[in-house]
Amino acid sequence: MTPDCKTRRPAGTNHPDGNPLRTALALAAAGVPVLPLRAGKVPFGNCRTCKGNACGGRPNMKAAGPCQCSAPCHAWAAATTDPHVLTSPVWAPVWREAVAVAYHPGGAGLTVVDLDNAAAVSWARETLPATRTVPTTRGEHWLYQGAMPSANAVRPGVDIKSLMQYARWLGPGTGRMTVLPAAVRALVVKEDTTPAPGEVASSLPTRAPWSRQVATGCRHTERYVRTGLERGLALVRARTESGAGSQAFGVARFLAAQHTGCPGPCGLAAIGEEIVTAAVSVGVPETYARRAVANGLETAVERAA
Repeated sequence: MTPDCKTRRPAGTNHPDGNPLRTALALAAAGVPVLPLRAGKVPFGNCRTCKGNACGGRPNMKAAGPCQCSAPCHAWAAATTDPHVLTSPVWAPVWREAVAVAYHPGGAGLTVVDLDNAAAVSWARETLPATRTVPTTRGEHWLYQGAMPSANAVRPGVDIKSLMQYARWLGPGTGRMTVLPAAVRALVVKEDTTPAPGEVASSLPTRAPWSRQVATGCRHTERYVRTGLERGLALVRARTESGAGSQAFGVARFLAAQHTGCPGPCGLAAIGEEIVTAAVSVGVPETYARRAVANGLETAVERAA
């Protein structure tokens, strides 16, 4: 089934009559797995038992776990089409706080190409087959029939949401949905499984870390840059697999944005190498890590322009 639930909705909302639960039930009836979103348009946090993934995770997650929690824990993995679960007492308090509804594209047999800005939309129009589109705050969602692995930052301003991500429900969209093309599948480089502790994921050559010698045109102090970089590297090292790849993209974009006002050079290449090394150290394949970091640095420059 596809998320083509056509409900009347007031302007500025993504649910009819201001009621997320009613929208969720309508989508679930159409075979679309759904979950509530809280303020900030993000999933609700895990319950005490599932906090920090101490429960081992749900059986349908990438690392299959034993969790059978009845609460809406583990974000996209909690998405369901079961009306009894959606209206259960344990979900009731969550719906009272919900501000939006999300759905699990992969669970509905779909892939969402999330285009985050006008430049990404222009790229899609020139590169990808036309399909059903849904306007978002800053760009568009392009919906294709067929599921695939999810990945963030496959290119500047473009994320792929399918098997292991959620997408916010913003209405049925317009246009005829097209079968998932090879051009979209080609955007994702499959990540290997995180190696066991102590293993080396890639033999990166030793490179000099960032220093003032490679940032002669930077207006920031060395302490400022080094502090921000170390905090960013810590965030990357705290994640694994696709999480670390996405975090590497975010850290690279954030750090590069700090230097858009500098005359340069600021040694961004050296900063990027340190981020790549951190991502590889926790299991991200080097090719994916380099692409994520390069896209993050490029996105920051494009936004500044």
